[in-house]
Amino acid sequence: LCVAASVSFAQKKAVNEAQSIAKGSTPDFSEARTLIKGALENPETKDDAKTWYVAGFIEDQQFSNERTKQVLGQQPDEPVMYEALGSILPYFEKAYELDQLPNEKGKVKPKFTKDIKGILGANHVYYINGGAYYFDQKDYNKAYDFFEQYLKISDMPMFKGEAVAERDSNFMTVQFYAAVAATQLGDSQKAIAALERAKNTEFPEEQYFLMSLINNYIYSNRNEKAIEYLNTAIAKDSNNPQLYDVMGRVYETGLKDYAKAEEYFKKALAINPDYIESLSNLGRVYYNQGVNKQGEANMINDAKQYQEELGKAKEFFKQALPYFEKAHQMKPEEREYMTALRGIYYNLNMGDKFDAIEAEMNK
Repeated sequence: LCVAASVSFAQKKAVNEAQSIAKGSTPDFSEARTLIKGALENPETKDDAKTWYVAGFIEDQQFSNERTKQVLGQQPDEPVMYEALGSILPYFEKAYELDQLPNEKGKVKPKFTKDIKGILGANHVYYINGGAYYFDQKDYNKAYDFFEQYLKISDMPMFKGEAVAERDSNFMTVQFYAAVAATQLGDSQKAIAALERAKNTEFPEEQYFLMSLINNYIYSNRNEKAIEYLNTAIAKDSNNPQLYDVMGRVYETGLKDYAKAEEYFKKALAINPDYIESLSNLGRVYYNQGVNKQGEANMINDAKQYQEELGKAKEFFKQALPYFEKAHQMKPEEREYMTALRGIYYNLNMGDKFDAIEAEMNK
């Protein structure tokens, strides 16, 4: 009995020592792993929640050490950093399972769940980085594993109702790339399962992925491609004002075709007269043309011709006015709308309204 007690004590001491080494100022992670490996295999400690928690803790400490370098602008050892990150969850899953077991009195008193939750929550987004890293390395097996770990953490009961569990754009994107990684592996069953999951949980009518693709074309100045995909989207969902609004922005900012931009913003407002993005966008189309026309007028020396061009500028300001006034009424705190109104009131000599909007802005 004394010998058995001595062995048990030695293994528990090894667990504590491994944790102490990992969180020291000059950690020796190889030594910490060697110590915890023995405890994970020993009958006296292999069913102890703390043993599995410390195993995950060691990996988290190494990951955090490398990530700190990244934060400080230094080059981390990425293979080491992501290898450690990918090892945390399997240990923590087992630790969490054991931590939920009742004690000798039949009561569940978890000791490590709070720390496990804190670490997994803090690291959650980095599984996306890890998946992307391995994807770039063409290690699709590890990429798939990282994306799956991200999704698994999102589904853990401890995170129910919290931000980690939200089905946001990150969640949708990770599902998509998990499916892509599975496809690259050549594992048909795994790929089909991942694609089915992504298909069943993505946004309605695949709006998220389609709009992301369109935005990528817009930001890369590939306007014709953006228009092509927008037309496809409009054919599927012709009553969606957002699609017409985005099309208007492509024509306005990408192609400088104000007539076409005006046409699409008006189509959006025909579907929803209170669609605030199109109200302000259409107002801006008229406003900017007024500013441009005013600039052209200022270059004219002939007084009569100057007044004619200035009159055209004022017509554009008059057209912009009702759209910005409605947008301001709907969203009175939006400074962009107030700034536009101030410019319109000034150019149309609407002194009282100019003073009122100035006072509002000065608040």
